[in-house]
Amino acid sequence: MPPFDIQVRTTLTTDQIITLAASGESETLEFKETTGSRREAAMTVCAFLNRSGGQVLFGVKDNGEVVGQQVGGQTIEDLSAELGRIDPPAFPSIERVRVDDEREVIVVSMSQGASRPYAYRGTAYRRVGNTTVAMSAEDYNWMLFERMHSEQRWENQPADGWTVADLDTAEIQRTVAEAVRRGRLEEPLSREPSDMLRGLGLLRDDVLLRAAVVLFGDTRRMEFDMPQCLLRVARFRGIDRMDFSDNRQFNGNAFTLFGNAEKFLRDTLPIAGRFEDDRFERIDEPLYPPLATREAIANALCHRDYSIGGGSVGIAVYDDRLEVTSSGSLHFGLTPEMLFAPHESRPWNPLIARTFYRRGIIEEWGSGTLKMADLARGAGLPTPEIADEGGAVTVRFRPGNYVDTTGISINNPAERRDAILVLLDSADNGLSRREIHALLGPGVSERQVRRELTALSNRGLIESMGRGPLTRWMRVSGSDRANRGQTGQTGGRC
Repeated sequence: MPPFDIQVRTTLTTDQIITLAASGESETLEFKETTGSRREAAMTVCAFLNRSGGQVLFGVKDNGEVVGQQVGGQTIEDLSAELGRIDPPAFPSIERVRVDDEREVIVVSMSQGASRPYAYRGTAYRRVGNTTVAMSAEDYNWMLFERMHSEQRWENQPADGWTVADLDTAEIQRTVAEAVRRGRLEEPLSREPSDMLRGLGLLRDDVLLRAAVVLFGDTRRMEFDMPQCLLRVARFRGIDRMDFSDNRQFNGNAFTLFGNAEKFLRDTLPIAGRFEDDRFERIDEPLYPPLATREAIANALCHRDYSIGGGSVGIAVYDDRLEVTSSGSLHFGLTPEMLFAPHESRPWNPLIARTFYRRGIIEEWGSGTLKMADLARGAGLPTPEIADEGGAVTVRFRPGNYVDTTGISINNPAERRDAILVLLDSADNGLSRREIHALLGPGVSERQVRRELTALSNRGLIESMGRGPLTRWMRVSGSDRANRGQTGQTGGRC
């Protein structure tokens, strides 16, 4: 018998094995010609457990040729014995798939391990492309920290020096009332702050938790005792941080910061007009959908790392984008790409996130990024971008007329004109000179933009609407130019 409880089953077919092998080795797939390489295979199983899972196929050559091998009872026992050297214990599935009268392919499959990090013969491994390598001490320690996170983390530790009297009672009452109304919280024993906090799981054995302070702390004290509960907002002119028209900071609890963030966006974001086929009147809406930006702000407040003393949530509005940034990194093996596919919700601060959910600010677990993407696309915007770099996670929204010009050469007038035409082709309602300048990037001067707009206008390729700062430039279609019978009939002041 195998040294641990491992199930051997057969659900795959020969054709499925051939198709799988033809896809080639990858971050989640490894080939071994025989179980004689079971030690190397166990390293890979360990790496799969530490990442996103995967499969090891025995009886397949490196080039994907399915050859199979003879499999007996001892073969499975030897393989399971080697897998039994993985610590903590893991229980991958083993399948035997017959490829001819005498030979079989053994498939070892596993999902991401629940007790990462895993080590094989005392060494932890990770997957890099189609290669298995030893994990660094830093990565191992960080993964171990994530494993311990469910029991001991920053938010569920005692808030030393804080008492219930130091919290915003009115905010607690609003949260509990809304949670009860939505059926997301049972009515507490009383509306005394202590009883309400117990119902929210923020007061345990009469000890106030840090999550309670983050959520309901009195704003006057937060600036000095919890400086990381900080919101930074700014409106920059152009596409970099060289010049700004508004730059402020707010200290306070999470609900106060959430309200300040929404107000800043309402006051700052321009209104974009659009027309729909079945409506005559213009529809005026904020440049970025409020429900999508609301979701991004809520995620930033719930999932950021509050243990970083100098951390914060930031909102930056540029001419060509909106960025919502929060201190910390993605955890539990999540990548930016995975956030736009169905994924398990594993909040870094579950107590804070659960309170936001009960308040109705978060509607469904694990769907925030999917909702942001749907709302953005529904408003005619590109799918938001997510970056995990520099010790922070950034959600980036682009306007509907955004065109990535990074691959466009703009070293001479002709190339600059081509780039302007590309931008205007994608802008249904035209662009101002300032917007065009911002989208072309810092390599183009305002004077050059003005000169190229004049040249394009004189050739009848573009036309201006409005006067002064309200002037917007539009692309002239080929049919319009033909109907006019001549060029140079459009244009205005740049």
